[in-house]
Amino acid sequence: MFCYKIHKIFYAGFLVSLLSFLIAFSPMPSLATEIIRVLIVDAKNPVIPQKNEKIEKMGITKGEVGLYGKKYSGILEVWKGKNGLYVINELPLEDYLKGVVAAEVGSKWEDEALKAQAVASRTYALYQKNNNNMPNQMSYHLTSSVLHQVYRGDMISENIIKAVNSTNGEVLVYDGVPILAFYHSTSGGHTEDCSEVFGKDLPYLKPVETNSEISPFHVWEKRIPVLDIERAINIKQIKGISPASQTITNRVKDLRILTSNGERLYPAKDLRKNLGWDKLPSTMITELSKDDDYFIFQGKGYGHGVGMCQWSAQQMAKEGKSYKEILSKFYPGAILKSYAD
Repeated sequence: MFCYKIHKIFYAGFLVSLLSFLIAFSPMPSLATEIIRVLIVDAKNPVIPQKNEKIEKMGITKGEVGLYGKKYSGILEVWKGKNGLYVINELPLEDYLKGVVAAEVGSKWEDEALKAQAVASRTYALYQKNNNNMPNQMSYHLTSSVLHQVYRGDMISENIIKAVNSTNGEVLVYDGVPILAFYHSTSGGHTEDCSEVFGKDLPYLKPVETNSEISPFHVWEKRIPVLDIERAINIKQIKGISPASQTITNRVKDLRILTSNGERLYPAKDLRKNLGWDKLPSTMITELSKDDDYFIFQGKGYGHGVGMCQWSAQQMAKEGKSYKEILSKFYPGAILKSYAD
């Protein structure tokens, strides 16, 4: 009996010591265990649930599913709502990021530009996860389209996987929390102040000069039918359009719309949204004229202009700049750190 007690005490002590060892040497929580929930939408016609829409969970599966011409893996939930079916892809954040970088910039970009994109996208995703109020019990964090950031589940190259893995857990923070890391395709020479586009005055999203001349959208011209513009902004008999006001970086803020019934102002960013992002690449409009049944827009850049310019990041990487230097330029004042710290 005495020997039994000795062995029992020894065994208990061994378990305590083993547990203490495991706690002491276990790795810190990392983004390997961070989960993200993405609403998969059609890129051309994204449909999201309304705030008070009644929805019902139809089922859940784990594996690989084809949707809108792309493949997605992980946990997939199917929900039924008033406007049809919704699909949510739940997966590890780091796996999601590989699909974002592949969709946002592609495999042919410089390694340092890919790393910068990985960090910006990781930070943006965490910001959305921490700050978005979910509209209902579906509880997704962001969509797979330009409403947030583009995400695909297949065709991911080795260099993109390497770029995401080499920056594993790295995020940009300001005052200790992940920043709202906006980014866009092409700046056209300088980025925009966040307050001008999103109404948020953020110290790390201020205008900076850039070089985006390698972008196919550095300069552009678009001929847009008058009827398309009338439908987009619900104004009939448009006779003329001209810039009425500008942002601090000389992008067009408001347009003056001349009709048979007089004049009215219309936000340029709303015209771009309603027409379609590709039909009017940016609000950096340099010339505007009319030719019969068309308005001719000439301009620079692609996107809202806030935060990191992807093509400028690519140019900086080609010049030998590191991803840390790229991020420092476009998010001044933000600090790069490990999410687990």
